[in-house]
Amino acid sequence: MSHVLDNGRNASPWGTYRRLLSYAAPYRWLLVAAAIGALLEAAAGGGFLLLMKPITDETFIARNRDVALWLPLAIVGLFVLRGVAGYMTDISMGRAARSIARDFRVQVMDKYLHLPGARFDTEPVASMLVRLGSDSDQVAQAAVDAMKVMVQQSLQIVASLAVMLWYSWTVTVTILLVAPPLAWVMDRVAKRYRRISHRIQESNAQLMLAADQALSSQQDVKIYGAQASEMARYRGLADNNLRLAMKVESTRGISSAAVQLLGAVGLAVLLLIAGHEALQGRLSAGEFVSLMTSMMAIIPALKQLTNVQNMLQRGVASAQRLFSVLDSPDESNSGTLRVERARGLIEFRQVTARYPGQGSPALADVTFTATPGTVTAIIGRSGSGKSSLIKLIPRFYDPESGQILLDGHPLQDYVLADLRRQIAMVGQQVTLFDGTIADNVAYGEMSQASAEQVDQAVASANASEFVEQLPLGLQAEVGARGGRLSGGQRQRLAIARAMLKDAPILILDEATAALDNESERLVQDALQRLMPDRTTLVIAHRLSTIEHADQVLVMDHGRIVERGTHAELLALGGLYAHLHAMQFREKHSA
Repeated sequence: MSHVLDNGRNASPWGTYRRLLSYAAPYRWLLVAAAIGALLEAAAGGGFLLLMKPITDETFIARNRDVALWLPLAIVGLFVLRGVAGYMTDISMGRAARSIARDFRVQVMDKYLHLPGARFDTEPVASMLVRLGSDSDQVAQAAVDAMKVMVQQSLQIVASLAVMLWYSWTVTVTILLVAPPLAWVMDRVAKRYRRISHRIQESNAQLMLAADQALSSQQDVKIYGAQASEMARYRGLADNNLRLAMKVESTRGISSAAVQLLGAVGLAVLLLIAGHEALQGRLSAGEFVSLMTSMMAIIPALKQLTNVQNMLQRGVASAQRLFSVLDSPDESNSGTLRVERARGLIEFRQVTARYPGQGSPALADVTFTATPGTVTAIIGRSGSGKSSLIKLIPRFYDPESGQILLDGHPLQDYVLADLRRQIAMVGQQVTLFDGTIADNVAYGEMSQASAEQVDQAVASANASEFVEQLPLGLQAEVGARGGRLSGGQRQRLAIARAMLKDAPILILDEATAALDNESERLVQDALQRLMPDRTTLVIAHRLSTIEHADQVLVMDHGRIVERGTHAELLALGGLYAHLHAMQFREKHSA
């Protein structure tokens, strides 16, 4: 049952970003179109800056009437080109970004469904939802949206510098002395953003987990008057999230101010040097205006490049979280033995199993055989290892030592999908999915079952009496998690699903523990029709339901401490007899 949860932080930010860009490969033509649009946009911007010289010299100084007529048309043409090119860039980049987010969501969801059961013990579902939600969006922003800003603004800076070099290389080279301190500021900002981004995403996961727990258990919260304590916990997490967010805002504000200050210094240097060049007759008024306008265009572009660090570093942090999932090993599926339908002979041979981080084993030296056509009941106090035992049969977990065999072959020898095809499970907490009753009965690989087969399964599970009363019958919606149905109704649909599957192995995990007497009677009647001619393992809370089991395994502290039939164990006068006597007294005192 061992499992190592990697946090994915060992990869370098550049390595992570390079890997992230590989996810953009299927959308390379969209990115090519975006790059062409960005080039045209920058060229149009540079063209406008070049026009500042004739606008100043010819219109205001030489008062050239011919030039004054075509210049406005040229400016309009350049901005039309810039608008079309900008739209082309935005729509191409946007489609690529949203497609990458979609790809990540689908891949990570698929990965989660193939991870070992131990992963779900170490990572709460709320954290998984954050990865599927905001992390995927942040990754799309880092992969494409941030790239769009970087490409657009970098090209704008290049075009502006090209115009400046065209008119005065001496002024331009002098101003470039501001570049090293600017690069230092941006590097410091990037490192700070990266540190905070990990903590913000973890804070988001904690917020969602706290909200999920409180809202999912709202009845318990209300009945025990825990609204104040739950809100205090949630408010504390929200305050921490706010503190981290303000650190980001502070970093953005300080870096933006620093960039603008350096830009102002550059502008001041430009004024000094350009003034000197003008006095020497080497710079006209129009050239000076072009230089000044170009410099003014560079400052906001630099500011946007600094601000994009937040988006980029947040995306890289999210990508590391997603890659840590995608790089996790799938549940072991190295078996090659195929089986269409097993006989159902189950053997446990000295099986020991342990959950990650637990000192004592959940199961210790468990040995028994369950033969086809028999019922094996597993009972014991809470925490005795009953549920751990049955989770090993579908290989949700693998044992630490010992062997579990099906029809004489170790479980690991079977192809995993084939092994699980031999097993049907009905638990205390029934899982229904948002959809129709028919969809929930004919679920998964059984979706191709005929309407007649579904009808027969529903009838055999004693579910027809309530299904027929619904206006839409089998096409009625069950609601999220089956919320429109009662516990007994959900339980009978779970039995109908198991009946339709008709697997040789049936596992019943306290299937009637939470039902009222009438619902329990209907469910027990359905189970009696489901159990014959297959290997049945039953975890039972009410011992009266397993009196006719072929063998009863009594567990305590992960070990089988007694075994035999109901009558034999009563005669033994041990733990089973003690538990039975306690339930008998409770029943008669009620």
